[in-house]
Amino acid sequence: MENTMEKRIPVIIPAYEPDEKMIRLLQTLQESGIERIVVVDDGSGNEYRNLFEQAKQLGAVVLTHAVNLGKGRALKTAFNEVLNRYPEAIGAITADSDGQHTPACIQKCMEAMEKEPEKLILGCRNFDQDNVPAKSEWGNKITRQVLKYLCGVAVSDTQTGLRGIPAAFMRHLMNVKGERFEFETYMLLEAGEQKVGIREVPIETVYLNDNKGSHFNPLLDSARIYLVFAKFLFSSLSSCIIDLVLFALFCSLTKERMPEAVSYIVVSTVLARVVSAGYNFFLNYRVVFKSSGAVWKSAVRYFVLAVVQMLASAGLVSLLYGVLGGSEVAVKILVDVFLFFISFLIQREIVYR
Repeated sequence: MENTMEKRIPVIIPAYEPDEKMIRLLQTLQESGIERIVVVDDGSGNEYRNLFEQAKQLGAVVLTHAVNLGKGRALKTAFNEVLNRYPEAIGAITADSDGQHTPACIQKCMEAMEKEPEKLILGCRNFDQDNVPAKSEWGNKITRQVLKYLCGVAVSDTQTGLRGIPAAFMRHLMNVKGERFEFETYMLLEAGEQKVGIREVPIETVYLNDNKGSHFNPLLDSARIYLVFAKFLFSSLSSCIIDLVLFALFCSLTKERMPEAVSYIVVSTVLARVVSAGYNFFLNYRVVFKSSGAVWKSAVRYFVLAVVQMLASAGLVSLLYGVLGGSEVAVKILVDVFLFFISFLIQREIVYR
């Protein structure tokens, strides 16, 4: 009865301008009994045609892009093929073509998927080893901290290409944006959003020739990845500027009329926050979090948060200004930076969830 792990879980290999390491990987996978292999030629061109012909001779299904469309698009092309060709598959393993993922590591991820077929399996490397290139080490460490705080997704290897993806999640990912390397980050975000559990599997940390064979551009592709987070920062900073400018304006207009420090600070805070909060809500709802929930529900939750944050800001600014003196605006900046981090977590988990 053909119901073995290798029969149920295909392997997907996206490839752009590969070398002989891809052929060696296919050979060892075939020798280990893995027969369902889908290779995507992501627009490598005629000079690489012989390698893909060899892949076909080794039994792999080869799909071809006429031009380079990016790793994200290559993965989606393979997802579509797997879902149609192998409808009984519980999922698929994705592996890179550059030799970083050994057959033994691929097998480990297959075993993990067999045990927990509903989870996203991540083959995670150890970035504290001496053979890890600096750009990979720091790129991953910074990204995983950003992902953990900004998106609530805690993983030890954000850039791993060795993943086990459940069939239902593959179907969902077909409509997720991201055409190049940023798609793998979107996949992690969607796992959190769709409540797909994540299982990490330790794998070998292999970097050949200081990872020069990788098509990941640390500058360009990191910029695409961090664009995921930049919109919230823009929304918050622009709202903060509007709030501070209006706060300073209202302070100058009300200070002489309201000699009590607490009174004019509270009034100025409230007036400024009403305007900036309205701007911030609609920008976050439409652009940043792209909430699919009813606008009135998000608006009510945001209103409650804004009132609490406004009162906290007014109270803390008044208290600290009374103790420290100096500039009301400077004190407000310190207070609002502190409240910013708390507010983000609440918006991410409650307001726009």
